[in-house]
Amino acid sequence: MISDLWYKNAIVYSLSVGTYMDSNGDGFGDFQGLVRRLDYLHGLGVTAIWLLPFQTSPWRDDGYDVADYYSVDPRFGTLGDFVEFAHEAKQRGIRVLIDLVVNHTSIEHPWFKEARKDPESKFRDWYVWSKKKPPNANEGMVFPGVQKTTWTYDSVAKAYYFHRFYDFQPDLNTANPEVQAEILKIMGFWIQLGVSGFRMDAAPFIISAKGANVTKPEEHFDMLRTFREFLQWRKGDAIILAEANVLPETDMDYFGDDGDRMHMMFNFQVNQHLFYALASADTGPLKNALKATKPRPATAQWGTFLRNHDELDLGRLEPEQKQLVFDAFAPEPDMQLYERGIRRRLAPMLDGDRRRLELAYSLLFTLPGTPVLRYGDELGMGDNLKLPERNCARTPMQWSTEPHGGFTKGDKPNMPVISGGPYGFEHINAADQRRHPESLLNWTERIIRMRKEVPEIGWGDFTILRIADPAVLALRYDWRNNSVLAIHNLDSKPREITFDVGLNEKGHTLANLLTDDNSFAGEDGKHRVVMEGYGYRWFRIGGLDYLLKRAPI
Repeated sequence: MISDLWYKNAIVYSLSVGTYMDSNGDGFGDFQGLVRRLDYLHGLGVTAIWLLPFQTSPWRDDGYDVADYYSVDPRFGTLGDFVEFAHEAKQRGIRVLIDLVVNHTSIEHPWFKEARKDPESKFRDWYVWSKKKPPNANEGMVFPGVQKTTWTYDSVAKAYYFHRFYDFQPDLNTANPEVQAEILKIMGFWIQLGVSGFRMDAAPFIISAKGANVTKPEEHFDMLRTFREFLQWRKGDAIILAEANVLPETDMDYFGDDGDRMHMMFNFQVNQHLFYALASADTGPLKNALKATKPRPATAQWGTFLRNHDELDLGRLEPEQKQLVFDAFAPEPDMQLYERGIRRRLAPMLDGDRRRLELAYSLLFTLPGTPVLRYGDELGMGDNLKLPERNCARTPMQWSTEPHGGFTKGDKPNMPVISGGPYGFEHINAADQRRHPESLLNWTERIIRMRKEVPEIGWGDFTILRIADPAVLALRYDWRNNSVLAIHNLDSKPREITFDVGLNEKGHTLANLLTDDNSFAGEDGKHRVVMEGYGYRWFRIGGLDYLLKRAPI
């Protein structure tokens, strides 16, 4: 059973094929280029790659407007190229996850074209229609400030269609059994081609009731069980990682009380309060978020992350907390988005400060769950705020000092590579950092290797130690009679802390896993540790002989 729960101690790396590596000079990243970079990812320590959409699409929303679920967009290659990529990844022990975007399609999808032109077509009921514009049409937009409505009139169908997202992304009627069957068919298709699971886009919207008369959507959680059962039948260790920015009291509805729904979910609650803690040096709300999201089935897992390809959503914070984060990390209006979030990458948010970056990534790798790293973050890549909406943080990977950062040998990359300034490819690139032992890239490789050697974080139960200083977070993980401790000082000023590791026995030795700075308990059985500003410590509890010991899986 344990061997099937591979995601418990995985290192997930998120990337977009179109902006990672171009092999033929046409300006678009492709699967052949990605295959060339698999050894780089293997060397970094990645165990699973999460691919953003790559299916055929008009590409008005970075591929989230899918026009054919059973294809590869010609810009990125062919189905044969995808299969070759999946095979090469498997050869290196790397699993492949892909986006499952089934809340909506593109208006260019053949299903929608049939639905709009023929009221008698079976596809008519695959979407959500209304003869009259519903009174709540100007509510519930996912992109406020950019999106004007959730119901748009179609002159061909002579009716309004529902779209939770942009007007070129009509929602599928996921309550329709035929649509549900098609979703299973889509999953089965990609599983057959070597995929190990899916990141389910907009999971709450997929299972919500839709229609002109729906004012308070009810979620149909049994749908999640159907998806899970199908995967278990087709490929026993395939998973679904749900994007569900929901309140903690509904977490178990998504996981299932018996762990029979989603395998994983992104922990948005912890993510948002983590950024508040980074901005304020107050870990109190973060500790509350950790406690609130602690309950989950034994087979379930959180996906922990810092930044992703979307905006940093702060909608779950209190207004004064959100404003404090804006003031710290996005003080200018063009750094903010959708009235709720920040559209910057992590490195510019932290002013490129290496101490703060290491602190943030140390937190990423030691918070409860499985870490999800975004492409380029291992280098400290920046953003281009001149690009619209979320594209500012979706620029091509910076490989070298060659033109266009080595991303393409062509003259016209599909998106401009960041050039000039502190985050330009001339200064931030993989080739240079590989040659310097103390670069952020090599530091990240070392921290990933150590994260793999402390499976207690992925598998074990955690306890928040009592530390008097609100700027310090100390988490102890216990699993199979082994324990590790992670301590972080989120303030710029040094701290001296005194604590008990919280186990029955007194006087444990704390073996530092990252340096030779070990800690020995005093006569009172307590430890006294001096933490530098933005400092972090990873300890194995129990003595120096535990340094090379690892709990078996």
